[in-house]
Amino acid sequence: MTLPPRARGVKVLKAVSSPLRLQILNLLFDKGSSTYTELMNHLKMNPSRDAGRFAYHLKFLLKANLVEVDSEAKKYFLTDLGKMVIDVAERVEKKAVKPKGMLVRTSHFTFEEFDANKIANSLIHEAKMPADQAQKTAKETEKLLIKSKIKYLTAPLIREIVNVTLIEKGFEDYRHKLTRLGLPVHEVSALIETKNPLETGCALTTAGKSVFREYMLLNVFPRDIADAHVSGALHINGLSTWILKPSEVMHDLRFFLQNGIRLDNFNALHHSDKPPESFEAALATTFNMLLLSQQEINETQTIDYFNVFLAPYAKGLDPARIKENLRLFILHVNQHADAALGLELKIPSYLANKPAVGPKGKENAVYGDYSEEASLLASLVVDVFSEESSPKPILNPKLIVKVNPETLSDDSARVIFLKAHSLAADKGAVYFANMLQKNEKAAAFSGSGIKLESDLNEDWETDTLRTGCLGYVSINLPRIVHECEKDKNKFFDLLKERCELALRALGIKHRALKQYGRTALPFLMQSTNGDTYFRLENCSGIVNLAGFNEAVESFIGKPISSVECSKFTSELVQNIQVYVNKLGRKHGKRLLPSIVRSPEASARLAQLDVEKFGVAKVKFKGAREKPFYSTTRRMQLQTGNFLSVPSDQLDAQENLKGLNAGSNLIVIDVNDSENKPEDLMKLSLNLMENKKTEFLTYNRAITYCSNCRKSWFGNLHKCPSCGSMGTLAEFDRFEGT
Repeated sequence: MTLPPRARGVKVLKAVSSPLRLQILNLLFDKGSSTYTELMNHLKMNPSRDAGRFAYHLKFLLKANLVEVDSEAKKYFLTDLGKMVIDVAERVEKKAVKPKGMLVRTSHFTFEEFDANKIANSLIHEAKMPADQAQKTAKETEKLLIKSKIKYLTAPLIREIVNVTLIEKGFEDYRHKLTRLGLPVHEVSALIETKNPLETGCALTTAGKSVFREYMLLNVFPRDIADAHVSGALHINGLSTWILKPSEVMHDLRFFLQNGIRLDNFNALHHSDKPPESFEAALATTFNMLLLSQQEINETQTIDYFNVFLAPYAKGLDPARIKENLRLFILHVNQHADAALGLELKIPSYLANKPAVGPKGKENAVYGDYSEEASLLASLVVDVFSEESSPKPILNPKLIVKVNPETLSDDSARVIFLKAHSLAADKGAVYFANMLQKNEKAAAFSGSGIKLESDLNEDWETDTLRTGCLGYVSINLPRIVHECEKDKNKFFDLLKERCELALRALGIKHRALKQYGRTALPFLMQSTNGDTYFRLENCSGIVNLAGFNEAVESFIGKPISSVECSKFTSELVQNIQVYVNKLGRKHGKRLLPSIVRSPEASARLAQLDVEKFGVAKVKFKGAREKPFYSTTRRMQLQTGNFLSVPSDQLDAQENLKGLNAGSNLIVIDVNDSENKPEDLMKLSLNLMENKKTEFLTYNRAITYCSNCRKSWFGNLHKCPSCGSMGTLAEFDRFEGT
């Protein structure tokens, strides 16, 4: 007999009027389904004593159509009507017992009345949890909050309690997705209270980077890559911007000199959207390009052929006027952007016949027509660096001097080459790129040592300009030595695993920038007539080898110059090349093993190893309080009848030539004594002509006193001029690497 609607409603209400029957419904809601025995156990009922009473109440629920039974599985579960009754019962309970004033301060800076449905919606949309399970978790969280009698709720607190509930239920994956990112209150307070004005100004940037670092580790990288970074097996350089920015960019000035910078798309500060028609306007366009690009690049940007591409705008101008404009440009870059300027002392043959971009009326000219202007600009740039570095070294922008075969046969070029070494011998930061070999392909170098050559498409323009380095992942080589316990087979197995992790991380970055580049990099990815500026597909990715020397010495137990270390170095380089070439094919075109300066990885990885293995077992450089691993290739300058570098150090660098494709900067440490520019230039030419180095720089420690505005060679604790101790600043471009 079918009951009328009102009678059915009365029957349902009668069914839930019993506390025991309501407990059964709640249990089935929480568990999803349960057997007869499981229900009795959860209710803590005795099967022999309470079986009859329990059966009576369960039968009542079945007749009321609130519970159904799966005969095959022998399990009971709620009907849709049963779920509805639970929902109504909980709403009635909340109205009856929920304390008034249970307000939540939201992340949108508003107060709202607590609503468990918002928890469920967050679990569904953020953690991708099934709706039924989300509702159950939300209700359990609500019960905990009501029971705790909390009067002041915040969104972060509710999220923490939800995460606790998820952990108790074993839902670690959902908790992982729901985790809130941010800094603890104590760390934010420390940022605000810092006494250093520079650090105070960077507080917002520091906090923002912290959030993005957590996001990368929790949501971007697979667990094995994230764990490898956190533990110190790897170091992902520029972690906070890994999927947002490339590490370095090699610019092509011609694109902006020809097209200008469009003000409708970018907040350009110093220039209009029209192509420049004067030397001053061309420098303004260049500066504006650096300023806008800086927001989309993690580290350095390099302008190759700086003097060559600006040469058409210098035609017929007074050298004094050119020099002062260059001075203002260099000083502005020094304050606002991290950059490197590449100088060609003589226009190379592959560029001489290229159509020149310049002011109107010079459309048919080629760059070879402006050889004198290019030479003048190179000379004036070096002069400005020398003059401005006299009291205090200019470390930014970095100056890169390219030496090609034509340089040595041109008297004016040799004079500039000597002036550059005079700057290097004094206090300047100059890098020398070796292009002397006749079979040397065109290459671009950055101040960090990154190298791009025409090895991808056999085209120097597309392979070296408007592209760059996506990033680099540092492998902690000394960590592998400790973990393998000097078992060579195990060492190379672990090395292969770490290479694979590093390459996967680089692959993730490449795919992310390819997918989101148009949005994340609006300036670099701009197009003119279908021609996109930044050639993302041609970028390199570096597998960086941190602590190479320390790992070899620790594994062999002898100095790096020993025959045994030399043999192991060759074997190590060969294996790394094989691993990266083989494993890297599916992750990108231009993935290369190398040694790249990375102060952050250098210090962090060494510190983690000291904490893990103990200071006595870890081979590192620096003091016990500030250990670091080498991430630069170093040689020591020897003085005597003539300047030289030790032959064993040259041999050691020769063993590493298999790592030269991505980066090959050699740092020659100069002692505190003065050196003649002629002697330094002779050494540079000797190293270049004998193919000992492709890219080198001279480095020395310098101390500057801001009180008397003078500087001296070496690390001093007291100013020799004014006796001051609190006004000294030390400059060492490669300290701690």
